Amino acid sequence: MDRALPRPLITEEDLQHRIAELAAEIDRDYEGEDSLLCIGVLKGSIFFMVDLLKKVNVPVTIDFLQTSSYRSGTTPGEVRIRKDVDVAIRDRHVLVIEDIVDTGHTLSTVLGLFRFRGAKSVKLCALLDKHEAREVPVSVDYSGFKIDNVFVVGYGLDLDERYRELPYIGVYDGHDG
Repeated sequence: MDRALPRPLITEEDLQHRIAELAAEIDRDYEGEDSLLCIGVLKGSIFFMVDLLKKVNVPVTIDFLQTSSYRSGTTPGEVRIRKDVDVAIRDRHVLVIEDIVDTGHTLSTVLGLFRFRGAKSVKLCALLDKHEAREVPVSVDYSGFKIDNVFVVGYGLDLDERYRELPYIGVYDGHDG
């Protein structure tokens, strides 16, 4: 695999600036609430979630969820929960934190699951919204950046577990979006 660095798309400075704006929006919307349950979707959301929640002032509880999608060819498959949340969802305000929303299949399933479990509210905060790749309607309540249908890595996003550590979002040329 070529270790050439991806072409920068969103700088570290732009990431941190937009994350601060998102934190302010979340603070405004959840002002006065006792606690907000923030659920990060592993693994890609880690960098984003940490930086975001360091800037949020409302009280939060943190948990994680990991999914996998089994596919046959290029058709999206069944979404499976590999690691479920450990805390109760019922009657809680839930904020799902994700690195990127593309086809929408996984997030549609996850958001529906939390609603089914009796959450008081369920909202989605995504760093990247690849809207033109959407196959299933998913509403992104807090959107960091809208991007074209390109393959991106860095700041938690990977290519075969590589490039997550980059402090910026970069386009990996030569790979389909």
